[in-house]
This record gives sequence, C-alpha cells and structure tokens, in this order.
Amino acid sequence: MKHKSRSTAKKRVRITGTGKIKMMKAGRNHLLLQKSKKQKGLGGVGKVMLVSPTNVGRIKKSLPYLRAA
Repeated sequence: MKHKSRSTAKKRVRITGTGKIKMMKAGRNHLLLQKSKKQKGLGGVGKVMLVSPTNVGRIKKSLPYLRAA
C-alpha cells in the first residue's frame, strides 16, 4: 500500500545532492515595515538553511518518497 506524502512538507523542503534536507528560514514574507533592519537582514532571515538533525526524522516520516536528485 502506498503512503501519502504531506503536501505542506513537499512545498517547503528540498533535498541537496548529498542527501541533506534544506528549507527556507521564516519571517521574510509579510509585515516587513514594522521589523527592524536587524531582524530582516543580519540574521539570515528568509535564506536557505539546513534542517537540524533533530527534525530530519520527522520530515522524512512525512515525506516517505523523499530522495536525492
């Protein structure tokens, strides 16, 4: 029996060539006028980051057919 993948996870996660999982950092989509430059820029908000090892298992469980390209 085939397993269903979570549609929300499919949209938010990509896999690198080495098999690591990457995602975008949050906080760069809306309400940018009231956020300081420090909040928006220096901390790498909205940039690509690797998923922490503690969350990798959870993501792989929600995406059973995830594999390197």
